[in-house]
Amino acid sequence: MDFSSLMAGNTPEWLFQAVIAVILTAVIRFLTGKLFSKLMTKAEATQNFWDDALLSAGQKPVYLFIWVAGLSWSAEEIWEGTGNTIFEKLLSFRDLLVIILFCWVFISFIKALEYRYLQVEHKKKLDQTSVVALGRLMRVAVIITGVLVAMQALGYSLSGILAFGGVGGLAVGFAAKDMLANFFGGWMIYVDKPFRVGDWISSPDKNIEGTVEYIGWRQTRILTFSRRPLYVPNATFMNISVENPSRMQNRRIKQVFGLRYCDSENVGPILEEVRSYLQRHDGIDQDKIIMVNFIRFGASSLDCQIYCFTKTTDWATYLLIQEKVLLEIVQIIHRNGADIAFPTRTLDVPVETKKEQESFEYRIKTSIQEGAKV
Repeated sequence: MDFSSLMAGNTPEWLFQAVIAVILTAVIRFLTGKLFSKLMTKAEATQNFWDDALLSAGQKPVYLFIWVAGLSWSAEEIWEGTGNTIFEKLLSFRDLLVIILFCWVFISFIKALEYRYLQVEHKKKLDQTSVVALGRLMRVAVIITGVLVAMQALGYSLSGILAFGGVGGLAVGFAAKDMLANFFGGWMIYVDKPFRVGDWISSPDKNIEGTVEYIGWRQTRILTFSRRPLYVPNATFMNISVENPSRMQNRRIKQVFGLRYCDSENVGPILEEVRSYLQRHDGIDQDKIIMVNFIRFGASSLDCQIYCFTKTTDWATYLLIQEKVLLEIVQIIHRNGADIAFPTRTLDVPVETKKEQESFEYRIKTSIQEGAKV
């Protein structure tokens, strides 16, 4: 076959149309690429990120869709002209490929939105845990919908598939109840939000404490303060209490200091001066309770307690404020002529024992002196 025979009309019409279909597909693909390049340039110049996400998600699937449509048109012409069954089989997968491409577009679009919402520089940055959970849920919904539509396109009954899925779901539920418990545990974390990625959490029921790094459908990864990753099944959080210190509004200072019993007359002035100091301190939250009290008679001291809250929740800053408060309390005690108590013990020695001890010390001293003379 040459160009002259083609012009003379000796070429089968189906072959001519198949070649035309491929050529038109290539031209449309080229023009679409140019169009996407211009649209991407304009989208990058705008502040709206929706168009960027849509274009980046749809670019490759649209290119493939053009080739799938063009080649399926060409295959259809060849099948009608030759009757070759191989082309008929290829056409049966055309709808399936189109469904896959549409799912690809939606999943890529969801991923692009998730990435842009999680960007640090984004002005409307949302909760990372909520964004990740919503993105996963939407992708799962797209995949399930795509599978159902694809199976229906292949000739399977949708009602039969759903009925089989119900029976199969019961069997899977009994066989993988732990996995389902972890799944629902993860879902409850996403819904109730007792903590999110980046929070410092601890549990009084389990040896769990650290910073949340990742919340998955099956397990949650926590980085402990010893810098070791701890993997906790999500079902565990449904049966334990969880503290979230990251959401605290203040940090508490609760310290006890002891005064000597001989300084009992100075206890009142010392407590009053400490109370006045805390009420003037810039780092102490004045809207919260401030207590400075004498609380008990200790074994070796008169015990006093300070109880207040700092404005900051930062651990390092809190320690600095507490340090300054304690050092100032030491200065206040010394200014009032008192001192901090420490454990002491008084021994009552009988008179006879004391005389015997003095006599014994005298004999030892005399023996040492006589030995020195010799």
